[in-house]
Amino acid sequence: MIPPLARRFVAGETAAGGIDRARALDDDGLGAILNLLGEHYDRRAPADADTAAYLRLLEDLAPTDLRACVSVKPTQLGLGVAEPVFRENLARLVARADETDGFVWLDMEGHDTVDATLDAFEEHARAGRPVGVAIQANLRRTGDDLDRLVDLPGKIRLVKGAYSPPADVAYRDRGRVDEAFRIHLRSLFEAMDGGIAVGSHDPAMLDLAAGLHDEFGTPYEVQMLMGVREDAQRRLAADRDVWQYVPYGDSWLSYFYRRLTERRANLRFALRALVPW
Repeated sequence: MIPPLARRFVAGETAAGGIDRARALDDDGLGAILNLLGEHYDRRAPADADTAAYLRLLEDLAPTDLRACVSVKPTQLGLGVAEPVFRENLARLVARADETDGFVWLDMEGHDTVDATLDAFEEHARAGRPVGVAIQANLRRTGDDLDRLVDLPGKIRLVKGAYSPPADVAYRDRGRVDEAFRIHLRSLFEAMDGGIAVGSHDPAMLDLAAGLHDEFGTPYEVQMLMGVREDAQRRLAADRDVWQYVPYGDSWLSYFYRRLTERRANLRFALRALVPW
């Protein structure tokens, strides 16, 4: 059972918990991006099992009127086993999403997975299938990657980057990452007609996105994590298209730990819940 403290960041251990969360978000005017927790598999069996779980989830979402989609990690679908395993499982998911009016986001993982992830995304985007991909602003290669992707019909989620790649492939200074995010965000609004997702909780970046929207008229959406700045998410949803990333599954403990340690505000929340003041 997930303790109440962790339930701020995780919707439950089952798909039903994720769908319940999606219903609650829908009532507040937010969409839900459902993610079954799991990654870095080195055997095919768990990759195939998670793929099957996502296939069932897409089927379960189909008869609802919820604004909900799924987001998957390439190593969860078998990239760590072999690239063909990942491509096969992703193709099954995207085909099911196409049949059920669903949508599949590809999360971006470590820098050594970028090429395989973008190749798979490009294949499905060029075929007009319902796919999106996350792009990390902290990687030095991102400008070139965006030049490759902006003319495709798929969606792009720009994030700062939660991983810590080597300095020769990524910016490590926070200010330099912010600068790269601003540059790449402007290039997306200039080059694309839509399909932009701003994956950030940073008020400065959200203000920048709003200003770029006013300047270029490009539609966009905001994507934020469950449990982080939720009051701000609901305020934004009054006049923006806002989606919340909703994780669920029995691998919740490591995810919960990452959420607590990545932001001081999250850690303060945990301490307030645990320690009587």
